[in-house]
Amino acid sequence: MASSFSRILSSKRKIQILSLVGGSVTAGYLLHRDHVSAGGVPVRRSYPASAEYPDLRKHNNCMASHLTPAIYAKLCDKATPNGYTLDQAIQTGVDNPGHPFIKTVGMVAGDEESYEVFADLLNPVIKERHNGYDPCTMKHPTDLDSSKIHSGNFDPNYVLSSRVRTGRSIRGLSLPPACTRAERREVERVVVEALAGLKDDLAGRYFSLTQMTDEEQQQLIDDHFLFDKPVSPLLTCAGMARDWPDARGIWHNNDKTFLIWINEEDHTRVISMEKGGNMKRVFERFCKGLKEVERLIQERGWEFMWSEKLGYILTCPSNLGTGLRAGVHVKLPRLSKDPRLNTILNNLRLQKRGTGGVDTAAVGGVFDISNLDRLGLSEVQLVQTVVDGVNYLIECEKRLEKGQDIKVPPPLKYFK
Repeated sequence: MASSFSRILSSKRKIQILSLVGGSVTAGYLLHRDHVSAGGVPVRRSYPASAEYPDLRKHNNCMASHLTPAIYAKLCDKATPNGYTLDQAIQTGVDNPGHPFIKTVGMVAGDEESYEVFADLLNPVIKERHNGYDPCTMKHPTDLDSSKIHSGNFDPNYVLSSRVRTGRSIRGLSLPPACTRAERREVERVVVEALAGLKDDLAGRYFSLTQMTDEEQQQLIDDHFLFDKPVSPLLTCAGMARDWPDARGIWHNNDKTFLIWINEEDHTRVISMEKGGNMKRVFERFCKGLKEVERLIQERGWEFMWSEKLGYILTCPSNLGTGLRAGVHVKLPRLSKDPRLNTILNNLRLQKRGTGGVDTAAVGGVFDISNLDRLGLSEVQLVQTVVDGVNYLIECEKRLEKGQDIKVPPPLKYFK
């Protein structure tokens, strides 16, 4: 996963942080690191693995499907160099059995090394969640060349808004399920200092959740920017709501079209958005902003978590690769009543949500339509998939308005 050089850099980052706290703490950390390896450090146990194996008989998540007693016995005594254990990684999936018809992932990463130390479990979970992508044999492509997008301006009579988001993690710092308060504050410091260097149409301001005024808070709510303290058990059981709202905040440019959340589910969530159907322009801003943020991060001696096999590393395995979700709010009142809609969406590798987000109902036939895939396909490929798919859905809606029949397209095939 991370190179030896990257791990040395990671250790150096933490030493720099701890040196601000005190010499004895830093010395203790260095002594601990002497006994750490990327393959996982031993975890002391009083009971055998068979006595600790979780009861997953009623569970419907990817973790439960692949965590056998043998894999648990192999991994339960290991921890990442940061001390993150298998039991911590799977806790959210143990506590949340899932829905009979909605299969969740069931585990999260606490740091970059989680994907290496617990690969025997995570790799099959990733393969199931990402349409057959095999991290053992495949490499993930990255492409942020927005000029390659075609037909990316939707009919404004149907598309109300367009949005592209992703996440980025700072290498050397633990992810939100496992980070310390100091690490979380370091993420905020590094990112906010970098964002201060954005200029022209990307220039903007940071709002700390702990320091904003009531007026600023209300404005962010009115703009639909403000994220709330996590209440979903999937997030709280993973440890993401600890110390809320310490070191959390929101940055946006002056035009309110480029937005970054800090220390929510991931170190950062990067969002480009605007009203209307110009997805090509939204993606252009997204690519430009991401490249500029990465440049500013690197100027300060940091880098994003990334690997050839998994792409950009994020907290939930479902967001590996691009971490990208390109979505539009689109009016489909007639198509929404057609029993073939779900099949059409599946074949186009798209998913639908209500406009209020996950698990919300559509109102007035307006859906949030986005890409289903994240890993194994580039950013350009995924955005083009959404562009082509949404244009097809709009054409179906227009045909139904005229009383004409529609066809179910053949399934898109990427890899198996």
